[in-house]
Amino acid sequence: MLVVVVGVVTLSLTANALLEQAVPPDQVATVRTAVIQALTIAALAATIAGLTTSILLVQVILRSLRSIARSSQRIAAGRYDERVIVPASDELRAVAESFNQMAEALEQIEQRRVAMIGNVAHELRTPLAGIEGYLEGLIDGVLPAEADTFLDMKQEVRRLRRLVDDLQTLSRVEAGQISLNFTTFDINEVIRRVVSQLQPQVLDGCLQVICERTDQPLLTRADPDRVAQILLNLLGNAVRYTPEGGCITVRSALVGEQVRVTVEDTGIGIAPEHLPYIFERFYRADPSRSRASGGSGIGLTIARHLAWAMGGDISAASAGLGKGSTFTLTLPRGTT
Repeated sequence: MLVVVVGVVTLSLTANALLEQAVPPDQVATVRTAVIQALTIAALAATIAGLTTSILLVQVILRSLRSIARSSQRIAAGRYDERVIVPASDELRAVAESFNQMAEALEQIEQRRVAMIGNVAHELRTPLAGIEGYLEGLIDGVLPAEADTFLDMKQEVRRLRRLVDDLQTLSRVEAGQISLNFTTFDINEVIRRVVSQLQPQVLDGCLQVICERTDQPLLTRADPDRVAQILLNLLGNAVRYTPEGGCITVRSALVGEQVRVTVEDTGIGIAPEHLPYIFERFYRADPSRSRASGGSGIGLTIARHLAWAMGGDISAASAGLGKGSTFTLTLPRGTT
């Protein structure tokens, strides 16, 4: 409306100036009347067209906003598969696409939540079923009330406690509530300590562990205990999934402003279809083997979140089944 008023006033002033210069004095009044009538008709037509366009545009915007509002209510009610139609307008298209992306992310989060509940229930069921079986055997007199029976029951209780502890740690790490004690230290010393700690398992599996590291200290800025926890998980997995007579190589190096630790094994490897999900909670590329070994399926998830919390990352690579795997830990470089 303001545009129409400004346009009419501008045209009127311009017409008056031109009339005084180009029209004879005796015809000025007649021409001025005609110009005013034309401007009035044009102003009315422009006003009607502007109002009509504005109403139609407002209706389109309100229709899209009402659709988004209804969809948001459905999502709030738990219908995470809800999506809105993307309109033709560029501005509304951006809003609709952002809404659909948010809905898709919420749907994926809900799917992961449901899957996690199912996985937790499944993992808890295994040790509980074992304990229940032992108790029923003791009640029925099938199993003797001896130390060996109670030791077997204690093993199941330990598996249950280990899973609960892992879940608690994962929850704290994902919520950013884990305590970290940052300091500058030589990561080669942590590697040496972790390899020494796993030496009995290495000997039992008739494996060979090779450490390739520089003679000079390799300083990093992180929490040494959490780094040791990550390396224990990576090396422990390498020991667990490398057949007898295999080799595990641990390399440390400085790459740019990052300290890189690589754990490479000649084990069973990871299939390409499993590789993108190897850090997902409870994901198992080899379910039967990892369950038999007592793994909870969330060790790598915890390790990666710990690395993220310290400003680093963990990645996995494998050429395929039977061709081994490589896990790489990167951490910020430390300074003296």
